[in-house]
Amino acid sequence: MRKSTSFFNSTVGRKIIVALSGLFLCSFLVLHLYINLFALRADAGVTDSEFNTYAHFMATYPLLRPMEWILFGGFFLHAILGIVLAVKNRQARPVQYEMNKPSENSSWVSRLSWLTGIFVGVFLVVHINTFFVQSRFFDHRPMIKLIEDAFRSRTYVIFYLIALAFLALHLKHGIQSAFQTLGLRVGKYQKLIEAVGIIFWLLIPIGFALIPLYFLFENK
Repeated sequence: MRKSTSFFNSTVGRKIIVALSGLFLCSFLVLHLYINLFALRADAGVTDSEFNTYAHFMATYPLLRPMEWILFGGFFLHAILGIVLAVKNRQARPVQYEMNKPSENSSWVSRLSWLTGIFVGVFLVVHINTFFVQSRFFDHRPMIKLIEDAFRSRTYVIFYLIALAFLALHLKHGIQSAFQTLGLRVGKYQKLIEAVGIIFWLLIPIGFALIPLYFLFENK
């Protein structure tokens, strides 16, 4: 028990937990995008469309309830420990030396990962309330109808696209950092990890961006 506590409280232990929780959340992004892309083929008036079938299954299948708590726990753990690590790093360098040149030691994406993470966190709160909370507790219309209404708002779509840009920046640093923390970003795995990184920080955000743009301009 004491060993597990000391691991959790150590900088190395926190970095490993942030890395593992981040990779877990990345796997959720893949599944989430796969299901959401079916919305491009759905019709709000067709109750047996593939997307509505998936949405109904995700909302009603009882064995998925524990997975929701695990997912929320992963988000919470990743966010809290990420903030703790950012604060600890700043406390370790309380004096900014005159000759210190951050740009020579790390990329601007790395230095601003805490900011991109905070913006993504704010977006997730809004996003979860717009869809998950509303469909589960308040608005019981088909999910495709909620999506259509939300993404026909130009303001919400702009906010959504900006959030995806911040997500891309966060993933660009996070994927590489996670594999490096786990000791896997070496030798023959380097090129593979870079390719995986491009899929996550570039292609997945583009995939998510297609959905609001489709509904925004569908009836233009």
